[in-house]
Amino acid sequence: MFDQLSARLTAAVKGFRGKGRITEADVDAVVKEIRTALLDADVALSVVKTFTERIREQAIGLELSSSLNKSYSSRISPDFGW
Repeated sequence: MFDQLSARLTAAVKGFRGKGRITEADVDAVVKEIRTALLDADVALSVVKTFTERIREQAIGLELSSSLNKSYSSRISPDFGW
């Protein structure tokens, strides 16, 4: 179950690769995929809502360095303060 969830979350985040700036539409698409993956994995709805809201708040407008190549930027994750 964890392998499948991990694969789905990784696939969802791949939508951010290679972008200089993350738009609200990009964030909405990724958050939708993350929400679906978590709910399919039977994560509590309250946890899913809180988690996806925090992702959305912190990811909108996040600027990635243009000097980073695609392979390196795929390893960057926003600091969600956890």
